[in-house]
Amino acid sequence: MKKIGFISPWYGENITGGAEAALRGLVHHMTDQNVELEILTTCVKDFTSDWNQNFHKKGLTEEYGIPVRRFPVRKRNTALFNEINYKFVYHQRVTEQEEEIFLREMVNSPELYAYIKEHQDEYSALVYTPYMFGTTYYGALACPEKTVLIPCLHDEGYAYMKHFAEAFSKVRGMLYLSEPERELANRLYDLSRVKQMTIGTGVDVSYSGNGEAFRKKYQIKEPFIVYAGRKDEGKNILTLLRYFEEYKKRRGGDLKLVLLGGGNLEVPKESRKEILDLGFVSKEDKFDACAACEFLCQPSKNESFSIVIMESWIAGRPVLVHNDCAVTKNFAIQARGGLYFKDYYEFEGCVDYFSEHKDVAAEMGQNGRAYVLDHFEWGVIVQKTLAFLEECMQEKEQAS
Repeated sequence: MKKIGFISPWYGENITGGAEAALRGLVHHMTDQNVELEILTTCVKDFTSDWNQNFHKKGLTEEYGIPVRRFPVRKRNTALFNEINYKFVYHQRVTEQEEEIFLREMVNSPELYAYIKEHQDEYSALVYTPYMFGTTYYGALACPEKTVLIPCLHDEGYAYMKHFAEAFSKVRGMLYLSEPERELANRLYDLSRVKQMTIGTGVDVSYSGNGEAFRKKYQIKEPFIVYAGRKDEGKNILTLLRYFEEYKKRRGGDLKLVLLGGGNLEVPKESRKEILDLGFVSKEDKFDACAACEFLCQPSKNESFSIVIMESWIAGRPVLVHNDCAVTKNFAIQARGGLYFKDYYEFEGCVDYFSEHKDVAAEMGQNGRAYVLDHFEWGVIVQKTLAFLEECMQEKEQAS
């Protein structure tokens, strides 16, 4: 095969986010196996920065052994974008014309799309992630016959856009992180002529965690629940905070909640003795926290995968997920590695169950660890991805 182009709205070694981490892991492990590839991205720093701001320099660089080709973004009407984005977030009707404005006024780089169109013959496949950004939509339109999407699709307003339905029906292939994601995509779009495969993503299985080291470093003696990830409303963390505060009022005890990761959320002053926000920590500290916790809680309702769930399992600890997230609930059931809740009282019941059945909790954690090792070791993921891309391009050549 020729080199593979991976296209994302931003790229960097220290960028947080599930889709970003999955892409970073994939390209690093492919590079380790001498696969020729290149990142095509914008000059924007990351998701949380100003999408009008070209933070990085334009051009080709090598970053941690990965070729990264960056393109400047065009200026956008942020106010108009926010107005329409509000409708998506709060489930209001959005017209096709508003869809066009939404796509035009989000993060975009016309220079990137022109480069893809002009240089497409240099690549065997062009792999885009995640689905909802201008770089994916306009990039896929520039060369649909070589386009493979890793959509990271959620059941959310953006996924129902008619523009996405039309564009995604024309691509060469789709790689999914879970079966519920694949089912959602086929419910929303006509993918009858698109090659598809559920593959997941790789997980670092080399580090299992040292719970005692975490407790000593952060001076935490009490049992605790851990939340790891971006602390914003979209991850449903406010529900977790509210439920935990209610649990402490009703049940008492010395249980703590430990938060790991960035975000603008501030823990209320009156709860800071019970809810400990450690902010960003190292990868090792995150695994150590998982190893030390009673369980990891992933309350998000919108996930296409969940690296932190897999990391908790690698550390041998069970998980608690939201009933309304088909993906994480499916993982918990398939792995026999955790429980799920729909409302406060189910949350309370699950917390009590983990506390009162520590042997079962430990067994769930080990079930989860075995599940990750069987399905999401990086060597397996890389080989499946390469085989899929090769099949897609062979079918393209036969069809042409």
